[in-house]
Amino acid sequence: MAAESADPNGAMKLPIYPDGYPGLMFQRSIHGFYLLPKKKKLSELFLYGQTVQRITMTVEGCYRFIIFQLYPFASRFLLNVEPKALKDDCFDLLQLQSFEISECFVRLKEADKPGEQIELMSDIVEALVAVHHVREEDRIQKAVGYIIQSSGQIKISEVRERVSLTERTLERNFLNQVGLTPKQFAGIIQFQSSLGKMDNTGAKKLTDIAFESGFADQSHFVRVFRMYTGLAPSQYLRQSSAYN
Repeated sequence: MAAESADPNGAMKLPIYPDGYPGLMFQRSIHGFYLLPKKKKLSELFLYGQTVQRITMTVEGCYRFIIFQLYPFASRFLLNVEPKALKDDCFDLLQLQSFEISECFVRLKEADKPGEQIELMSDIVEALVAVHHVREEDRIQKAVGYIIQSSGQIKISEVRERVSLTERTLERNFLNQVGLTPKQFAGIIQFQSSLGKMDNTGAKKLTDIAFESGFADQSHFVRVFRMYTGLAPSQYLRQSSAYN
């Protein structure tokens, strides 16, 4: 994801909903990017963890940002940091004492074209992976894959059976590797699936979207949607229509 504005008097508020994936972000602006409601000023280059709470990213004046969506294990492989430590938080990559990262960041700031900046961000990811040799947990990665492939609709008991882990072991290892429990992760993936259907809804009814997304009924769908967005599905559609 990338966006930019050359309007010195402009402003942007970008709602960020839980999606099950951490990410890498590079940003440039005159006044800085902030996260609400914490009013936290963001570094120009940072890794953010799993998002569970509703947050909004704001910026005023001219800006450019690029976001790399990463796999759920990103913080372990890139920083050797427990994912749960970065839940609803971020890690300032500029504090790392790495020649490769410092060099890439200088080139990032000097680059004018988004394509060139994306390539440099890829170089940073590769440099971080090379530094941290993290043992892969194949069964947890498979469990993540099953949940994503099913759009969050698979039963966690079925996931346990497929990866041959007890309930306690799966939950403990999943939390360590991903930063969320299997149930939390599946719920977010299911919500994101319904969000995608709503963004491409056309004339489809909300009851149909709820059913296709695996919710027991429309009231369950509305309850989950409101928990992650602060809006009812109908409010979200009206708001999206106003922006388009």
